[in-house]
Amino acid sequence: MKSLLLGVTLGLAAALSFALEEEDITGTWHVKAVVTDKDLPEEKRPRKMSSVTVTALDRGDLEATFTFMRNDRCFQKKIFMRKMEEPGKFSTYGGRKLVYLQELPGTDHYVFYCKDQRHGGLFRMGELMGRNPDTNLEALEEFKKFVQRKGLSEGNIFMPLPMAQRPPGLHLQSPPYRQTRSPARLDLPSSHEPSLPPPA
Repeated sequence: MKSLLLGVTLGLAAALSFALEEEDITGTWHVKAVVTDKDLPEEKRPRKMSSVTVTALDRGDLEATFTFMRNDRCFQKKIFMRKMEEPGKFSTYGGRKLVYLQELPGTDHYVFYCKDQRHGGLFRMGELMGRNPDTNLEALEEFKKFVQRKGLSEGNIFMPLPMAQRPPGLHLQSPPYRQTRSPARLDLPSSHEPSLPPPA
């Protein structure tokens, strides 16, 4: 599993409302914690993840940009997120992946939650995202509650270190607004695509 990423939430209680005005969600987001529905061994978990830059497009669509390392080279990936009717819900990769953006109450943090249908199975991943890289214990506690509501295991939460966003030798993996086949992991946002970028 080389790609875990960007990514947020379906069927939450009515008290947890979506707040997705463009000025709220656009900008740079830092990955604070990640959870998957798989019990990944330590060596499979990404040690470092870049921040994710969210840009507003036409008709409420979004674009998520992040970087990742592969074979000692740094790549930039852009993920086009098409807005759907349900507030906070976006479609990527021709509908194969669904991304939900959920604001955590009173924390100034979001969860990017991704559901990826592949090979007849379903892979789920959530990322706790904040405006700055500092640890926020209140947001982490809210994230743990989110994990429980989604039926995921708190033991599958891990906290990657931040990765430099634009190290030397940057290569564009995909041009803007164009969807390409993602690496094997979830590239959010996968984390982080909204989902996770591949491990550093």
